[in-house]
Amino acid sequence: MSDARERAPRPAPGAVPVAVARRLADLEKAQVPRRIWARDPTVWKDDPATPEIRDRLGWLSVSDSMTEQAPVLAAFAAEIRASYDRVVLCGMGGSSLAALVLAASVGAAPGYPALVVLDSTDPRAVAAVAHGGEIARTLFLIASKSGTTLESDCFFRYFWEVAGAHGPQFAAITDPGTPLAALGRARGFRRVFLNPPDIGGRYAALSYFGLVPAALLGIDVGELLRRARHARAACGPDVPAEANPGARLGAMLATAALEGRDKLTFAPSRGLASFGLWAEQLVAESTGKEGRGVLPVVGEPLGPPDVYGPDRIFVSLTLAGEDDPARDAGLAALEQAGHPVVRLRLADPYELGGEFFRWEFATATLGAFLRVNPFDQPNVAESKANTDRVLASREAPAPVANAAELGRFLATLKPPGYLALMAYVPPTAAADRRLALIQGRLRDRLRVATTLGYGPRLLHSTGQFHKGGPPVGSFLQITEPGGPDVSIPGRAFTFGALAAAQAEGDLRAHSARGRPVLRIERLELLGG
Repeated sequence: MSDARERAPRPAPGAVPVAVARRLADLEKAQVPRRIWARDPTVWKDDPATPEIRDRLGWLSVSDSMTEQAPVLAAFAAEIRASYDRVVLCGMGGSSLAALVLAASVGAAPGYPALVVLDSTDPRAVAAVAHGGEIARTLFLIASKSGTTLESDCFFRYFWEVAGAHGPQFAAITDPGTPLAALGRARGFRRVFLNPPDIGGRYAALSYFGLVPAALLGIDVGELLRRARHARAACGPDVPAEANPGARLGAMLATAALEGRDKLTFAPSRGLASFGLWAEQLVAESTGKEGRGVLPVVGEPLGPPDVYGPDRIFVSLTLAGEDDPARDAGLAALEQAGHPVVRLRLADPYELGGEFFRWEFATATLGAFLRVNPFDQPNVAESKANTDRVLASREAPAPVANAAELGRFLATLKPPGYLALMAYVPPTAAADRRLALIQGRLRDRLRVATTLGYGPRLLHSTGQFHKGGPPVGSFLQITEPGGPDVSIPGRAFTFGALAAAQAEGDLRAHSARGRPVLRIERLELLGG
């Protein structure tokens, strides 16, 4: 791997580098990187007893303990490879997004099972997984840090029955002492991987949550962790802040955010397109609270400078061999127009191991500048409670808007506001393409940052920012009911009812805050 100092993100031209240098000097003076390594909670909050800080810093050193487990994971992967063609990962947010990135960017080695990530409760998505391969040749990997995640539990119940209650066809990843750990032992799961409990979900990419699926794909986990340890050393406690790639990136993001450029817009090359989905949760859920935060914008096509407001900072993430003259020209035009652009380049997909760590350290550093606790997620629990209330009630759902109402809703948007598209539809490749076109068109028309998230995935990701971040968002919920429903064994509700309750609960949460929120049921209203 090339030297970490050479690969540190370059500041954008103009006044920003001077401001970044000041931020880095502030970090050095306050010894922030050193204090992060010392697990000092006062980096983020004055009260050293603030919950969920001291006991959420295991990500700093997990690459060491996981390196010791690399041969065990390789042996497990060889065992599974002999019996299964497909692995279905049932998990939400931090339990699934790193695996999704690795599957898309590194991919399965020849002869290893395909990985399917199921994080949608839409009955069409669940049925598609059930009918998407031979059940007897499928391993179901149930992932939940708490061991009580509603979606993961419902997925387990359904596939346990579909698979004929065959314990060796299941494995789990969870914390020690959770209900899922007990369930795995009681039901005879093939393996139950107990993750270090001092790691929050969105910081768990280099723990079992990211590495078990990676190993099952035939990815060299030892090499991935070697890259992570290089990045960790480059961000170490004795490295000056200016030379620390994680601290530098955090200082850049903080400088931009404190100057009003709090829309972190990703412009990746093709092979790294999925990275933003992981970084989106990490940054949004870590910083979006107390009315502050940085909003990642993922999936927007790159546009000309005049479609962007003065609230943007861009990150160009490029995989070697994927240079794109049109993308480079577009980024250069943005720089010339005064928008800061951070350029990161990966020599090969295995450098994602280091990139995971760099962004974790950068996000922790950003949290220090914003004075927020980057390790809690108070509004995620609120979303879960909202779902439970809707499931237990008989209240009518919110009305569906017509074209005129949609036009009035969109007419109110302007920077520094943003539009969040919340799509409660099955996350398919066709839906990706259709929604991305709509996202780009709305950005061009409205000149505001436009984000796109699938429900209920977004409840475990950007949902924290939507409710706890700056109150400048407008929320457009898209639902497309249809298809047969799917029952959940042992539950009083179906997957269709669950998906509807999650959408309704989220809509009510925004309404209760007085945020602009609207529901439509036809993408055609948006020109899609």
